[in-house]
Amino acid sequence: MKHRLKLIMYLAVAVLFALSSPVFAQIEEIAADTLLEEVLVDPPPKPVVLSGKDLPNDNGHALGLKFEVPDGDVSAISGFEVYRAEYPDGEYVLRGKLPNDVFEYSDRGNRDEDELDYFPNNTDFFYKVVAVGTEGLTTMSDIAGPYRAKAQWLHLGKIPVLVAVLLFTAFTIYFIVAAKRGKDLYVRPIAGIQAVDEAIGRATEMGKPILYVLGLGAASDIATIASFTILSRVAKKVAEYQTKLIVPCYEAIVMTVAQEVVKAAYMEAGKPDHYDEDMVFFITNSQFAYVAGVNGIMVREQPATNFYLGVFHAESLILAETGASTGAIQISGTDQVAQIPFFVVACDYTLIGEELYAASAYLGKEPVLLGSLKAEDWAKAIVMVLLVIGAITSVLGWDVLIEMLRVKL
Repeated sequence: MKHRLKLIMYLAVAVLFALSSPVFAQIEEIAADTLLEEVLVDPPPKPVVLSGKDLPNDNGHALGLKFEVPDGDVSAISGFEVYRAEYPDGEYVLRGKLPNDVFEYSDRGNRDEDELDYFPNNTDFFYKVVAVGTEGLTTMSDIAGPYRAKAQWLHLGKIPVLVAVLLFTAFTIYFIVAAKRGKDLYVRPIAGIQAVDEAIGRATEMGKPILYVLGLGAASDIATIASFTILSRVAKKVAEYQTKLIVPCYEAIVMTVAQEVVKAAYMEAGKPDHYDEDMVFFITNSQFAYVAGVNGIMVREQPATNFYLGVFHAESLILAETGASTGAIQISGTDQVAQIPFFVVACDYTLIGEELYAASAYLGKEPVLLGSLKAEDWAKAIVMVLLVIGAITSVLGWDVLIEMLRVKL
């Protein structure tokens, strides 16, 4: 009985083996075919770097790379990768990726040495381009280089800017020379400027002092420098009319300069003996403590005219409101845009922005200042004319002027 069972088992195993042999053979055949297909997949064509050169019209830090696929067939390529190294056998770093229909790459970097993407000028670099196939295989080009970036002296795309600078320089030199020769340069009237003499005369008639606030700026601020020029004109008139002048200062250096300005104005007016050093004095360089001190002067002295000319911050409305409550004529001016609305609502006259600089030129009568101001007015007029002509030609579909004046970065 046992022998029969063993015989039956052997026969069953033999039958199963006989039946499974074709299946195993078919599986082996499919695997062999698949392996053969993988072996027969061709890598993408090899790209060839044609040229690499410095990109024009910049300050360096950029190179342009051109390459091609020799037979032009990019169907097996999904894209390109551009690598760069400082030496032919150095470590190549990926700089960018391109689609399969783009064969130019602009390698740009940062000019700041502290940045990670720093791209130095006058340094040799080597490149290679890798074609990435649709099946994941890659082909690398030969190493190309060395190429180096260089800065250019002239940006050809910014010729309109150069022309504008040269034209403005010519205007400035011409008007400065004309002013020095005694030519009377017309400056458009500004209400705040014309009111200066009136405000000084009113204080003289009322027998009250004039308060002049230079603001919270440093002596090197442009607005403070312009205010010094206006202070000189005011001090000269005050000396002629023998009116009291009060100049409280926020900074010690500003106080020193203001003292010299007022003293020189009194000497120019022929009244050096009437100059008093106590006219110009220091209060404090703490913002709101200074404002409290100036407000106290307004309430006690009751000045007939208040000048606020210079750099002002959050204290502008506090000063102007206090001055308005005393009934004084107030003339203000600042280049701090955020403070102009407060001066406009609380003062009688406000010099807005660059009008403060124009006032210093107009009142100071300095040829350099007047010539620069006149040149600026001419430049503005030319820009306005070009804007009008450009708008008209653009509506008519003529883009010649626009393209001519376009600045290419």
